[in-house]
Amino acid sequence: MRHSKLIPEVNAGSMADIAFLLLIFFLVTATIPKDKGINRMLPKECPPGIDCNADIHNRNILRIIINNNDEIMVDDKLVSVNDLKEITKTFLDNNGDKSCNYCSGISSENSSDNPIKAVVSLQTGKQTSYKQFIEVQDELTKAYYELRKTYSLNILKKTIDNLSKSDLKKVKEAYPFILSEAVTK
Repeated sequence: MRHSKLIPEVNAGSMADIAFLLLIFFLVTATIPKDKGINRMLPKECPPGIDCNADIHNRNILRIIINNNDEIMVDDKLVSVNDLKEITKTFLDNNGDKSCNYCSGISSENSSDNPIKAVVSLQTGKQTSYKQFIEVQDELTKAYYELRKTYSLNILKKTIDNLSKSDLKKVKEAYPFILSEAVTK
């Protein structure tokens, strides 16, 4: 009697099940980091026939600087992040421009000529923390949101949630979010 070489068999039928269960286990228990960031669209290219390099009057620029110590300065005055939204709203919703039919009509030295001409200049130091940068960006976004919301209620007589695409375009044209960002040395 001759013995053939018998190779013991391993039952591999449940291997796929075990691999699948391990995959599910790691997917469920793994933490996925939540990305933080700012949703911004890059500006469109300058349309032909329009001078996009025109000088901007100093009155129409709100200069915000976050230094390396995370201190916020607006026009060379220290301010808190909590005051930034109201400062920005006051600057944007100027209304020294009499042709601005949706503005509040209150003229101020701290305001731009018109919300359409207003530019917010944000400069940060190389050591500025990302957290402070995001907080400032959030306050600027809130200022624009509140102004647009007021415009849609007062002029369009609609809540901001019920705007059509053409209404939303009008609101964004009335209060365009023009932000210039730079890093200082």
